[in-house]
Amino acid sequence: MVVKKYPMIPGGEPRSYPSTGSAVLLPLKNLKDSSIEAEVLVCGGAPKGSYLQSLKARVMGDMILLPNGNVLLINGAGPGMAGWEQGRDPVLSPVLYRPDNNIRSRFEIQNSTTIPRMYHSTAALLCDGRVLVGGSNPHEFYNITGVPFPTELSLEAFSPKYTIQVAINSNKVDESSMSVTMFAPAFNTHSFSMNQRLLILGNDKVTAVGNSTYNVEATTPRPGNVAPSGFYLLFVVHQGIPSQGIWV
Repeated sequence: MVVKKYPMIPGGEPRSYPSTGSAVLLPLKNLKDSSIEAEVLVCGGAPKGSYLQSLKARVMGDMILLPNGNVLLINGAGPGMAGWEQGRDPVLSPVLYRPDNNIRSRFEIQNSTTIPRMYHSTAALLCDGRVLVGGSNPHEFYNITGVPFPTELSLEAFSPKYTIQVAINSNKVDESSMSVTMFAPAFNTHSFSMNQRLLILGNDKVTAVGNSTYNVEATTPRPGNVAPSGFYLLFVVHQGIPSQGIWV
């Protein structure tokens, strides 16, 4: 276990609220090893930091694990802080984080939404690999008119690039880039998704059973600290493109 003491934020404000950052447990790999390395990505909540020039500062963002192991950072504001009407300048562009890329090319800005998602926004992974986005409500009660950011009752789905459908006729499959992943569903509030984790099972064996049809065998970890008992979404991922998820 590595314990790190972070510097105090000016004014003594806590990291989790109202200077709300977000954190996520990155995908767990090499599950057959005797010891498994766990890494947590933390974005925001620090008094200062280093920034890529293309990215905007963000407070109240939500981080969602995608079935191919990437992380989506979505929702939130630029200046201000969490807590009712304290946020300003909504950040409309989601950001994709690719943990396996070179450290200087891990972040990629995605297409912008037109709907501000401020305080009390949320996001959740769907079975088809899209992300359902809802909120916000930076008011004590529902307030639809006469405010900069009205109570938002709409839902929208963010579609990662892997959801683009094309027709390719090929009988070949790259077994080395095929894996099975298991996603533990999250419940989300205030920029944090409890219970969220992604297990990379890899593949033990890939067998052709028909024209462009394959069986993939994978070994699940024993229930416990790595894979707590409960429901999971199971995906087969080939070259970064996930299948439809099924509940197991």
